[in-house]
Amino acid sequence: MSKEMTFEQAMLELEQITRQLESGEIPLDDSLQLFEKGVELTRFCSNALEEAEQKIAILTQDNQGNMKAKLFSAEEGDEDESV
Repeated sequence: MSKEMTFEQAMLELEQITRQLESGEIPLDDSLQLFEKGVELTRFCSNALEEAEQKIAILTQDNQGNMKAKLFSAEEGDEDESV
């Protein structure tokens, strides 16, 4: 899987593979290859979504009830920003 592929490109290719497999017009060997490619694309998309979730600000309340944005960064640790 290319690191240059975007989430959107992977989803588009996955949709195309799904349509081809659902058509039932592809020989078994080709269907298996497409299925394997679909599994790879699914994993790629899942990983991309997990990375995006980690970058999203997590809102938390402090002791005074004030909302704070807690940013998750795997490289630098947690950062807090008042909201």
